[in-house]
Amino acid sequence: MAKKAAKIVFACRECGHNSPKWLGKCPACGAWNSFAEEIDADSIRPSRRAALNEASKPARLSEVRALERSRVPTGINELDRVLGGGLVPGSAILFAGSPGIGKSTLTLQAANMVAKGGPVLYVTGEESAEQIKLRAERLHCDAAELFVVSETNLDAIRNHLQSLKPRLAVIDSVQTLYDQELPSAPGSVAQVRECAAGIIMQAKSSGTPVFIVGHVTKDGNIAGPRTLEHMVDTVLNFEGEKFQNYRLLRASKNRFGSTGELGVFEMRDDGLREVENASRLFLDEYDHSRSGCAILPACEGTRVLLVEVQALAGPSPLENPRRRVTGLDVNRAHMLLAVMERRAGFKLSRLEVFLNIVGGVSVEEPAGDLAACFAVASSATEVKLPPHTVFMGEVGLSGEVRAVNNMQQRIDEAARLGFKQAVCPRLRGLSLRVPREFRLLEIGDVREGLEKFYLVDK
Repeated sequence: MAKKAAKIVFACRECGHNSPKWLGKCPACGAWNSFAEEIDADSIRPSRRAALNEASKPARLSEVRALERSRVPTGINELDRVLGGGLVPGSAILFAGSPGIGKSTLTLQAANMVAKGGPVLYVTGEESAEQIKLRAERLHCDAAELFVVSETNLDAIRNHLQSLKPRLAVIDSVQTLYDQELPSAPGSVAQVRECAAGIIMQAKSSGTPVFIVGHVTKDGNIAGPRTLEHMVDTVLNFEGEKFQNYRLLRASKNRFGSTGELGVFEMRDDGLREVENASRLFLDEYDHSRSGCAILPACEGTRVLLVEVQALAGPSPLENPRRRVTGLDVNRAHMLLAVMERRAGFKLSRLEVFLNIVGGVSVEEPAGDLAACFAVASSATEVKLPPHTVFMGEVGLSGEVRAVNNMQQRIDEAARLGFKQAVCPRLRGLSLRVPREFRLLEIGDVREGLEKFYLVDK
């Protein structure tokens, strides 16, 4: 049978969108100069996924038997928290992060812990086995059933998985793999898509959970086609500031658990260590005697983190005063400044305003609105906020303070860490269990709260 002629297409390196001709701008993601010439894998042979899937017939949902498979704990509680309780057999987990953030470190530590109960295969395409050995000695990874192989050929890796049948497989990284049936170079859109499909199908058929380490682009997006994120079951993002030792692990996608959980790690000489009490970590240098500082009980999934919101407001020598925001949504911060000027009487249009959340934490929920407003007001007036106080609440365009979710958990965490009071929205019939020697200061709008602490004239 004659071999089918290869079809040439142009694929976007950012999102994987295909085009029959080169385009200057991708119509799907809007990226410029992102198209590269690729070989269409489907023009050479049928899709690997189609080849592995067996023909099936529609069945009633009530007649489908649910799989009863217990999760495999990784031995790292923070990682298990983000995964939803551990590794689901046959699941594919994409592990992404910037270079040097600690992806290989964390996956090697997890592989070492899982290997204490059975064989684990660590596949490296960027380093030699000797280099992995040096890192393992530094991290004290000495499990007898931890296997390592330096390989980039997809078929060879699948053979290793079939023969070893490991409890966990780590692929570091998917951008280095290549399928010898495709003439394009490793890391290209077609190679990444097909190699990921081969690894995922192997994991599904054998029940082996697999960590797939992925690179990120300069914009922070996962390198390769966008379909890569749709193919896997879970997408984990490892975040952290370059010059800080703390790392945050989040799940942007999780078919077997919540995407709101947060794992906190500290990078040390001997590897990543779990941070059990993250609130104390972010409040170590908090000083209530300084103006412009407010404490926010931020909610990340089932975990409550107390973080410090700092603000600096001062006269500007520029025609257009600067606004710089780190850790909060920029557009929302601009909205809060407009609300304070219009509804609370603050003249901020001629002031430079800088907002920051200490420790490199990012807060996306609207519960941080009130803390940001009080921090800005405190800095602008040089009036210190009361000690042992937390602030939580959403601020509307008319200046009203709205209720937020998980208020009970936020109050309990604040009281546990020694705080005495919380500035919050009016409860309006909501029943809360307030700890002893802890009080709630309920406010209806921003101006009312600022007047209570003499941050604005009555």
